[in-house]
Amino acid sequence: MNHSFFVRRLVAILGLASASLALVACSSLDRVSRAVPTVVTPYSMDIVQGNVVTSEQLAALQLGMPRAQVQSILGTPLLVSAFHAQRWDYTFTLKSQGVASQERHVTVFFKDDRLERIEADPLPSEADFVGSLRKPKDLAAPKPLEASDAALSKYPPPAAPSASPAAVLPSVSAYPPLEPAAK
Repeated sequence: MNHSFFVRRLVAILGLASASLALVACSSLDRVSRAVPTVVTPYSMDIVQGNVVTSEQLAALQLGMPRAQVQSILGTPLLVSAFHAQRWDYTFTLKSQGVASQERHVTVFFKDDRLERIEADPLPSEADFVGSLRKPKDLAAPKPLEASDAALSKYPPPAAPSASPAAVLPSVSAYPPLEPAAK
């Protein structure tokens, strides 16, 4: 038979084998690419929006207070509507990766520029709120670097420095002056 026939047939077989391997690699790559998002999660930053209102702040409010005093305790309201001038809304949301989102609403109502009533979600104390914030994992106290006598015995003690004349440094007065002598 012809030599070129065998070469063409070998090239065709190698091409078919290469295509088959590529398809197998694609399917296994697809399985791996589907598994990666379950193992690796991208960083997402904390998103804090609105006014934090704690139970201590809410307890400081008293019916009949003027608007300015309410604002000094709760801060500037997040929502003030031109259609509802007698109502201030304080909304707070906190979204953190790996932690359930927090959302709280406080609404204060005024009549004749005096605090008339308050509607609020259950609010945490300031200590509870600060405790609920996510803390960095890697800020633990570093472990002290100490070695036991048994661990140190594996290494020879350092050699004492020799007092050879070449090792002695010249005195400071042997260096030339940095500035010319004053005349």
